[in-house]
Amino acid sequence: MRTTSLGQMTAEGTNTGSFAPSDWGLLLATAGIWGSSFLWISIGLESLSPAAIAFVRLALGGIALSLYPPARRPVDREAWPIIALIALVGNAGPAVLYGMAQQRVESSVAGMITATTPLCILAISILMLRRSPGTNQVRGLLVGFAGVITMATPNVTGADAQPVGVALLLVAVFGYGISSNVTVPLQQKYGGPAVIMRALFLGTLVLAPWGGSEAIRSSPTRNSLVAVIILGVVGTGIARAMSASLGGSTGASRAALIGYIVPIVAIVLGVVFRDETVEAAEIAGTVLILCGAFLISRKQLDRRPSVPTS
Repeated sequence: MRTTSLGQMTAEGTNTGSFAPSDWGLLLATAGIWGSSFLWISIGLESLSPAAIAFVRLALGGIALSLYPPARRPVDREAWPIIALIALVGNAGPAVLYGMAQQRVESSVAGMITATTPLCILAISILMLRRSPGTNQVRGLLVGFAGVITMATPNVTGADAQPVGVALLLVAVFGYGISSNVTVPLQQKYGGPAVIMRALFLGTLVLAPWGGSEAIRSSPTRNSLVAVIILGVVGTGIARAMSASLGGSTGASRAALIGYIVPIVAIVLGVVFRDETVEAAEIAGTVLILCGAFLISRKQLDRRPSVPTS
């Protein structure tokens, strides 16, 4: 039986069977958008600080969603503490941490560490639900992670990565793991746009004293400004709402498959727009990720209650 009361910090998806066409659509669209996020952040950092980028992207994302009528759907007072948690660990925190980290590590390293997000989400989901995941789900996540490692290793080898930058990314990934899980029951009751819009506006308020003041003092170039606008409206507002909707349908751990598809998108963009070449390891990794995606998308099997902790 699925539990979706707000007294529970997370919940199963409403669809525990195979992914529906709408689920695939949300997954691929979100992965496509987020696959370009590292590029927009890098361009934004050319003339803006991490705090300024975080503040502007959250504000623009919230404004963009506010124009969508379902996002203005009322929510109960009891939902606000969880929305505040999402605002801190899933929006404001990671938005700042990723900007700071990308000043210290190369994008290939950032992408590699980000690829651990699905496993983090799965681990937290098991602890919160106190229930073992399905066999297909576990196999798919492990196969997908093997694919990410295969794909990323040639690019990460010899890359510059300061320990502080790696630590910042790991904290951000842990925040995403918590946020993705606690968003599920709220999305199922109020819808993704309504939850994410409020979380983005709360995150904007949290960042206003620091990021707002730095944004006002900034002199952004046109390229940085355009990059942050795209990052805010599309990558933060629209994509986060779509991700929340997918999580409500399939569950947080299966929706986390997005994190495995993102590197494929990044490679395709590099080939198309930057004349990059594709290595054999990247092709092999892509095949493994797609196999993992197929397994995760299938009906969840052999779900058993976890052993209670004393």
